[in-house]
Amino acid sequence: MNASTETTAARAGLERLLADRSITEVMLAVPDLQGRLLGKLFNAQVFLERMTGGAEMCSYILATDIDMTPLDTFDFTGWDQGFGDFLVKPDLDHVRSLPHRPGTALVFGTPVHDDTSPVTVAPRHMLTTHLERLRELGYEMKVGVEVEFVLLADGPHGQAPAWSANLDYGLLHPPVVSDFFDDLGEALSDAGIVREAFKTEGAAGQCEVTLAYDDALAVCDDYTVFRHIVVEIAGRHGMTLVFMAAPETGVGSGLHLHLSLWNEQGDPAFVHHRGQELPPVMDRSAAGLISALPHMAPLYAPAVNSYKRYRPHSFAPTRFNWGFDHRGCAVRATGHGAGAHLEVRLAGADANVYLALAAYTAAIAHGLKEKLPLRPPCDGDAYQDRDSVPLYADLPEGLAYFEHSTVAELLLGKDVVRHYSHAARAEITWFRAQVTDAERQRGIR
Repeated sequence: MNASTETTAARAGLERLLADRSITEVMLAVPDLQGRLLGKLFNAQVFLERMTGGAEMCSYILATDIDMTPLDTFDFTGWDQGFGDFLVKPDLDHVRSLPHRPGTALVFGTPVHDDTSPVTVAPRHMLTTHLERLRELGYEMKVGVEVEFVLLADGPHGQAPAWSANLDYGLLHPPVVSDFFDDLGEALSDAGIVREAFKTEGAAGQCEVTLAYDDALAVCDDYTVFRHIVVEIAGRHGMTLVFMAAPETGVGSGLHLHLSLWNEQGDPAFVHHRGQELPPVMDRSAAGLISALPHMAPLYAPAVNSYKRYRPHSFAPTRFNWGFDHRGCAVRATGHGAGAHLEVRLAGADANVYLALAAYTAAIAHGLKEKLPLRPPCDGDAYQDRDSVPLYADLPEGLAYFEHSTVAELLLGKDVVRHYSHAARAEITWFRAQVTDAERQRGIR
């Protein structure tokens, strides 16, 4: 089946849903720089009649901070260009229903320029580009997503964690937890998102959700829809959901991505058994991650807060190292036999999953292409591993390496480095102008 036939079939599927009144509106959505879905809600009939070739949206949706402030002087948009529109072409092969919004179909969109070429800095397009480069080397990637977040509830003194106890691995949950998990599980199931597990964590109000292992792009789409759904489910329970890397001093929430490669015959390329050396493909993939990821920090640690998660003995890494089943390392080789894989523990809950995985995929392809050697694994305290490169202390340090890196420019392209350097610089500038609660606490005596 060619692309035109597939698109026709997808359109026919939408028409059937419209005919039996299952769908009354279409949400055309683009993942923004923060990993949120932005876009428009169309009348379904109008969408099918007029918008299957694309719809106009303001280009600033790929040029804002977390507060939706328009950021100036990007290459393709800004005040000097009037923040004009770009065309968003619907990906009709990736249509899904949103059960928490009955009658709504979600369609992912790809922003394109006037000449119909894709906007290269769009996060979802970046990931597809690097997955294609990996495919040219003979490999497909499969991914599992594991994310931590904190739930806040209104209390007599304002918002506070929805529960205060350490419920790590707990199976006797208070009603506030059980009811939330029940409703979230039902919504995800109805949306066709396969979740592997729910888990309460060690910090107050902290949860973990694991999405099932699958094709890389499909899992990232699932995760993005999950984030869209879970915020609404939390709101219906009177709670606020926090996707911060360090939501409180001493608390870290990660976005751990579990990666494996599969060859053109559909066989796993990371088959590994404990006590043996890594197979060559897994070895070079890990080497690429350790070698290239120091050059791409703003893609997986994009905020000032991101770097406050990197603390010794916190289960978040502090150095670019790897180890066998070692949760203190940046890269963890884990799993057994055909299930062996690499877990990258660098991204926090604030990361855009498409950008983080694009960086990881580019690094792995670099390791494979250049046949990079892998340094020995960490076999002791990962936080005392003086032979490995330390993670950056803050976003300004990570940005300095990123925007001047020949490796980042080679692997990602000049336009991507400029765009995300500009976004990181805007984040730093905003924070430098703020007086924080911590400053007030130390300064008011």
